[in-house]
Amino acid sequence: MRGEQLPAMTGMLTGKSALVTGAATGIGRAIALLFAAEGARVVVSDVDAVRGEETRRAIEDAGGAAVFCAADVSDEAQVASLIELCVQRFDRIDCAVNNAGIAGPTAPLHEVGFADWSRTLAINLGGVFLCMKHEIAVMRRQGSGAIVNTASGAGLVATPGMAPYCASKHGILGLTKTAAVENASSGVRVNAICPGSTDTPMMQATMAIDPAVKKMILRSMPGGRLGRPEEIAEAALWLCSDRASFVSGEAMLVDYATVAR
Repeated sequence: MRGEQLPAMTGMLTGKSALVTGAATGIGRAIALLFAAEGARVVVSDVDAVRGEETRRAIEDAGGAAVFCAADVSDEAQVASLIELCVQRFDRIDCAVNNAGIAGPTAPLHEVGFADWSRTLAINLGGVFLCMKHEIAVMRRQGSGAIVNTASGAGLVATPGMAPYCASKHGILGLTKTAAVENASSGVRVNAICPGSTDTPMMQATMAIDPAVKKMILRSMPGGRLGRPEEIAEAALWLCSDRASFVSGEAMLVDYATVAR
């Protein structure tokens, strides 16, 4: 990872501090790198300490400021400690991207075990709830802040064979809208991004499990290709920046017209 170049900086987050969960790989890693390139001091978090530290080193090797904190977002004590670390290291939390998540089981709904259902909801939906709960408390005291939750196109339309994932991503949009309205007078903005199928390790693993799921994913994309993590990161950057100062409660599709078909 040494010598890795961050994207060209335009300073959209200069002077701000940011938290990115699920930042060891894929979309979360791309967001952490882009935020650092745009001037933010970044707390990188993930359950994968090895690759999470790689993200931190990539930021620092390129001249950015970052710290890594391992945390399971489905555990409230770990989330509380993560938020406390953010404040201790960087004094405040200006931006938070709640991105950590799993694909969950790939099977028809009637074949999904309750343990798999519960784990998927606990991480994908419960994790966003816990992170927002503790992030918002800090941001309200500050009088400002921007949160972006990673949902999915599967938060807007059905995803056959992935019922727990689909339900969790629909739930994220409900939480996002509720938090946006509750905090509209507090200076805290809350939005979501809904990525389309993106070329990440999680997506590659999902497509490898079941040929039928891979066919469904590839057939659904009018643009004929998977998205790149860096393309999704740009949407999160804009929503966290002051350029989106009048945007809250939005579920932004970043899917090259997949859901619009």
